[in-house]
Amino acid sequence: MTASYYAPKGGHPPQNQLLTDRAIFTDAYAVIPKGTMRDIVTSFLPFWEDTRLWVIARPMSGFAETFSQYIMEVQPGGGSDRPETDASAQTVLFVVEGGFTLTVDGQAHQLNEGGYAYLPPACDWSLRNTSDAVTRFHWVRKAYQAVPGLDTPDLIIANEKDIAPTVMPDTNGKWATTRFVDPADLRHDMHVTIVTFEPGAVIPFLETHVMEHGLYVLEGKAVYRLNNDWVEVEAGDYMWLRAFCPQACYAGGPGKFRYLLYKDVNRHMPLTPLSKG
Repeated sequence: MTASYYAPKGGHPPQNQLLTDRAIFTDAYAVIPKGTMRDIVTSFLPFWEDTRLWVIARPMSGFAETFSQYIMEVQPGGGSDRPETDASAQTVLFVVEGGFTLTVDGQAHQLNEGGYAYLPPACDWSLRNTSDAVTRFHWVRKAYQAVPGLDTPDLIIANEKDIAPTVMPDTNGKWATTRFVDPADLRHDMHVTIVTFEPGAVIPFLETHVMEHGLYVLEGKAVYRLNNDWVEVEAGDYMWLRAFCPQACYAGGPGKFRYLLYKDVNRHMPLTPLSKG
């Protein structure tokens, strides 16, 4: 299987381009189309060299509340020996283009396209692009919600090409999820998975649930029902879905529709504001 994921390249649209796009921000959901990910909206981080990023999700009052998500772009030789400045943050990395060397507690791991890493909070890690090509990857961060009696999750290094997708029951194999974490492992309070729909496959009901979502379209196109609206999305687009936002979709073809999915899981609902620790 050859990975084929969309990754933004930046640039700037010409002056004769019409002001027409699909960007939407509502109280229930947001759509950030790939065409908005230009040079002028990139950010930079302390202690990262030869690196820029697109911030596509961040905690906000009344909207995304549990996580942040970046698309990182690291030049050859770039990276960081001090990538994370928040000891409470757990991390998921997913490579969409190129690769890098990830060093965790002194052990080096090579991640290439399709590569996945889960890094528990307070672990010692660094990242360096040791290749001669640009690498691009997603970085999902969430403050870990520890539970007395449960250990902190272990480091996970994997590649989606090595994991058999789990087929959704009663879908004739048309809807499947690639899982990097055992759903029964309650140490984890977030899951980052890859969801795959064959052409024409559907979510045939409006999912309405407590998990908030971040969805980055890796491949293909679809029409998504978000709250009361039908929205077209394609590879490179990103969606924030607030908790309880009704959602369903229809995969448009001609190829597979695939997206990287974040959701918060396995914890009591806090009855007071979460401590920032």
